[in-house]
This record gives sequence, structure tokens and C-alpha cells, in this order.
Amino acid sequence: MSMEKRRRLVGVVVSDKMMKTIVVRVDRSIRHPLYQKVMRRGKNFKAHDETNSAHEGDTVQIVESRPLSADKRWALETILQKAGA
Repeated sequence: MSMEKRRRLVGVVVSDKMMKTIVVRVDRSIRHPLYQKVMRRGKNFKAHDETNSAHEGDTVQIVESRPLSADKRWALETILQKAGA
């Protein structure tokens, strides 16, 4: 799979307790079909973090990759913003 065709998502790290793995929550906004209220829906993705550089609260960009484990299909691409900054 070439680098151009890979999906990229931006989310917040909600867990960094595993070795070389982070859990990233990606939120999206949808409009309720009947009431037209804007709601926030989210999904958690497990992503590979080779150097254990991302920590809880960081905003990161993840990129689609080959299957790395039973439920890990994403890899950390960049850390966009550190939690304290």
C-alpha cells in the first residue's frame, strides 16, 4: 500500500499503558437525523508507537498500516500537540 492511499486520522491519546501501543480516541460530529442537534461520536483505535513517545492527553496523527496484532491496524505518524503545551 503506497503512502498516499493510507488514511490518516487525528485524535487524542486516552491510554499509553501498553508497551509500544497507544489508544487514540477520534471524535467526529454528526447531526441527529430527526432533531438536527449536533452530536459528537467517537471511536478508539489502537496504534503502534515504536518509541513510546506519545503520552496520555497528546493530540496525535495516526496512519493506516498493515495488521500488527489482533486489533492494531494503525501507527503513530506525528505528535501534533503535547498534553501540557
